[in-house]
Amino acid sequence: MKIKILLAMLFFGANLFAQEQIKLDNLNDFDQQAGNWQIVGEVTVDRNVDVHELENHEVEAKSKKRKKRKRKSENQVVLKPIDFKSGTGILLNVNDSEKRDALKTIWEHGDIKLELEVMLPKGSNSGIYLQGRYELQLKDSWGVENPKMSDMGGIHNNWETAPDKIFRGIAPLSNASKAPGLWQKLKIHFQAPRFNALGEKIANAKFVSVILNGVAIHTNVEVPHYTGGPIAKNEVAKGPLMIQGDHGPVAFRNIKYQLLEPSNVYVSSLTYKAYKGNFKGLDEIREVNMISEGEANLIDVNQTGEEDAYGIKYTGVLNIPKEDDYILSVGYTGGVSLQVDGMWVIQKNASDRHETLNTTLKLEPGEHNFVLTNIKSAAWRAPRLGFSIGTAATNPKVLNVYDSYPNSVSSVSPIFVQPGAKPRMLRAFVAFKGNGKRLSHTIGVGMPEGINYVYDLGAGNLVGVWRGDFVDATPMWHNRGDGSFRPKGAVQWTFLSQPVAQLSDLKEAFPVTGSAPDFISKGYTVDKVTGQPVFKYVYKDVEIESSIMSTGNTHVAHNIHFSKSGLVNWYCKLASGSVKKMSDGSYAIGDQKYYVKVLSGQTPTIREVEGETELVIPVDGSTVKYEIIW
Repeated sequence: MKIKILLAMLFFGANLFAQEQIKLDNLNDFDQQAGNWQIVGEVTVDRNVDVHELENHEVEAKSKKRKKRKRKSENQVVLKPIDFKSGTGILLNVNDSEKRDALKTIWEHGDIKLELEVMLPKGSNSGIYLQGRYELQLKDSWGVENPKMSDMGGIHNNWETAPDKIFRGIAPLSNASKAPGLWQKLKIHFQAPRFNALGEKIANAKFVSVILNGVAIHTNVEVPHYTGGPIAKNEVAKGPLMIQGDHGPVAFRNIKYQLLEPSNVYVSSLTYKAYKGNFKGLDEIREVNMISEGEANLIDVNQTGEEDAYGIKYTGVLNIPKEDDYILSVGYTGGVSLQVDGMWVIQKNASDRHETLNTTLKLEPGEHNFVLTNIKSAAWRAPRLGFSIGTAATNPKVLNVYDSYPNSVSSVSPIFVQPGAKPRMLRAFVAFKGNGKRLSHTIGVGMPEGINYVYDLGAGNLVGVWRGDFVDATPMWHNRGDGSFRPKGAVQWTFLSQPVAQLSDLKEAFPVTGSAPDFISKGYTVDKVTGQPVFKYVYKDVEIESSIMSTGNTHVAHNIHFSKSGLVNWYCKLASGSVKKMSDGSYAIGDQKYYVKVLSGQTPTIREVEGETELVIPVDGSTVKYEIIW
């Protein structure tokens, strides 16, 4: 038996998602269509050109042709909102009045986990239909403050009028969408409707989770009816994946999916023993403390009849249909242990904790004995005990009653921080990219306009930006805290290093954070008018001031001022990652994850150093000003 213990496991982690990938070198996974869909190698979007402008020009041009009139405007250049190059790897829809078919897979799905990257031009609109019937909206919603069901990530309404068929749609919890022309990552876990032997629907379709650019925008949302524009006005156990093709240009890449099968795991011979006592450790349970025992169909912590100072032990058999890697998950309050076939696979010898623990076991088909033990001596926590088992190809089989472990249980009230009429600043530790290097001298700044950022005081560097709500400070302030906060949005991370430096040549790397001996942070002051921080530091006897201002709720402008002019061999790093120059003079960074645009007149240089592509500009003492657009 192979055992692997995982203390934290993401829903789409490698151990849970044995993916199939649609190989986008042909259209063999899809039905025939009118020709508006094709496979290409590269897509470029002009983020300033609305697709409706092109549509209007085409209508105007046809009208002028019919009237056989020529005007000066006919000779003007019409900018394309989207352009592409031949090759493979990207699925592209460019529709017109004649070619506008939806794209349907030749395979059907029931329950499915799907992830992909999508790119939309300005003003464009499309949609993904799970089973060809339940639309998740794809739309350019950049800058929308209060998203509706028709915005990016919304579950679309239908147009039925019969009271028992009307569905008004469900808006996303927040707007996590990016600017036109940027790749956006979408992860969907969909559960198909359920039917009995008579074909009667007994459970609605459900979006178990939808994650856009790292932000959960739907969790356990039921869809009682098909949405607008389905392939058929009925509900079924299986149907094709369909992508809308008649509303506007849209591109996809890295499409991966996992078709989920029903789980045939079940539990038998389940018995329990309940104990009363102020147990501080799992080993303190004694038979003399037993208050009841009996048989059970499912695990239920409420069999103790107690709110606190209890123990409960379940003994049973897991019936495994076939050999596979099984993910066992135990959620609990207090302390817990799980034995399978006499081996400890999960153990937390405590009495006051609250968490979910996971382990992966390779199990052979047949019966496997297990013992699940739980104690709690923490009056401030509610009794909770849940147990589930699944594989990469199945939904988890829940082996507890609902009341034993309700969904989304948390005994800790979250501590959210929001800016008011003026910016809000919060010093904290921050993990770069959420799970990378832990930065100890950082400050988060939340602006009233809904733009937020993290600044690394130790390097004088803007390391991350996001829009929407500011931060979850629960990790910082709950209990003893760990000094960190979590941004409440889709963070666009930049890079780690000192961004301003004197280099011997363009082959020399910028100093890493805190490594330059002649870099001295001077903290920050607060502008009396704007309430914004102005960051100050000294490098090689040059005083430098850095300020970040929002431009509406869509992007930020970063200004860097120097106290001396005539600087020689000084450079400022604006971005790190792949760099692509766009038609409007901006640069797409990191395989089109965000844009950088220089506003202060310097000419950027793209360079390769230590295996990384960087966008840098020369510094002579003049103010550096650039925008980050995402």
